Amino acid sequence: MNESKISVRYSKALFESAVEKNVLDRIYQDMIFILETCSVDEMKELLDNPVIRPSKKTEILTGIFKGYVDKLTISLVKLVVNNGRESFLPGISRVFIKQTKEYKGITESVLTTAVKVDERIKKQITDLITNVFKTKVELKEVVDKDIIGGFVLRVEDNLMDASVRKRLRKIEKELKGIAILS
Repeated sequence: MNESKISVRYSKALFESAVEKNVLDRIYQDMIFILETCSVDEMKELLDNPVIRPSKKTEILTGIFKGYVDKLTISLVKLVVNNGRESFLPGISRVFIKQTKEYKGITESVLTTAVKVDERIKKQITDLITNVFKTKVELKEVVDKDIIGGFVLRVEDNLMDASVRKRLRKIEKELKGIAILS
């Protein structure tokens, strides 16, 4: 997802402050929390509502986050709201999370299977990715019954599709090609 320049600028400033103050891990957790909170419908309405005064939004958001997030995160929220950029809070969070993972050398990978995978197999896949890409791995598992069987593995911009669904589509294309030639 291509984030706006606004999200990138706020995130970069927060990231630099977090590194400087040695609270990167704490702020990283805060950004995950804020991103999850911003996915709630009522929070989306609050952030996008132009009728609610910035002072009221600041009061509400501070009340929600105080005690759960670092004071640096609270100051970011206040700054964003005061500048009328509160709708960018989810984007700022996403960019910050991505920056932190890059800084720590973590590669996010997604394993999609038709059924839940055994922990031993996930460990083998994680080890394989670590060895091939020379990086730390954060493996997310997605269960999608539509792939029928096999797996789809995405590591950064690399995609390995070994699903039954892909094989069936390939066979279908081949059969249609034969039917057209006949």
